[in-house]
Amino acid sequence: MRGMDHGTQHSDSGHAHGGHAHGGHAHGGHAHGATWAMAVKATLHCLTGCALGEILGMVIGTSLLWGNVPTMVLAIALAFVFGYSFTLFAVVRAGVSLKAAVKVALAADTVSIAVMELVDNVIIALTPGAMEAQLSDALFWFALLGGFAVAFVITTPVNKWMIGRGKGHAVVHAYH
Repeated sequence: MRGMDHGTQHSDSGHAHGGHAHGGHAHGGHAHGATWAMAVKATLHCLTGCALGEILGMVIGTSLLWGNVPTMVLAIALAFVFGYSFTLFAVVRAGVSLKAAVKVALAADTVSIAVMELVDNVIIALTPGAMEAQLSDALFWFALLGGFAVAFVITTPVNKWMIGRGKGHAVVHAYH
């Protein structure tokens, strides 16, 4: 597992800063240009954390022979933990206090993770036999990975919309 480096994550994002230094300040009220490339990068960032957390949760719950509901609750909780942690660690590395970094991570990732998890888990729940599949069953992995693919396609325009309004992942830009 590797943390996302926001310093390289958005270096070619097309986000013009007019040559001024950030110095750790927020962007204030100036406009945020949202490109599809920025949205894809933000969604891939989210997907990485969500996938790691959700797969770990599914593996733990399935291995412990938990039922579907507790396994999905654990998987979703870990998806949020891993998703937030990537942003949190990058922002703390940039010199932001832990308290401020938590606020940035919550603002940057909550909607993206929530949309991704909602879509992914609906796909899994609606795939016949997926909820009963075991780790050794191809159906388990196809449903999970297929859910991630559909969630990526649906979450990317959500992230583009949010970035364009200075919300979501755009909040992280003030710290690199």
